Amino acid sequence: MKKFMKEFKEFALKGSMVDLAVGMIIGAAFTAVVNSLVTNLFNPIIALVTGGVDLENLWKIPVGAVLEDGTQATINIGAFISSLINFVIMALVIFMIVKAINKARSMKKEEEAAPTTKKCPFCQSEIPIDATRCPHCTSQLPE
Repeated sequence: MKKFMKEFKEFALKGSMVDLAVGMIIGAAFTAVVNSLVTNLFNPIIALVTGGVDLENLWKIPVGAVLEDGTQATINIGAFISSLINFVIMALVIFMIVKAINKARSMKKEEEAAPTTKKCPFCQSEIPIDATRCPHCTSQLPE
């Protein structure tokens, strides 16, 4: 049992697990912000443009069943459209974040690119990396 607990502790406290937990918490907070953005900003704008149509309550189709609390069961197409707007916004933001991360990674790779020149050990001049003889001092270069 001690070995199991030790292995679990190592697993749970790995950097990647902590990063995942932080990502999940930030993701949940981000979801709340986007939901609020759609509910409190986009839906009222849609209502203004459409003449007072509330997107959340738009196209409630009764299905004939009565729920336990006595309310009518409905298919809520407007709420689904609102959720689609949430999804598109989140997907767009995630796309932009991933694109920025990929760009930063590619810039780092360009910085780490292999050198194209070297210094002559005899005259200290910059010469092409493939050179076997220095063009400045004509010394034979070691391999």
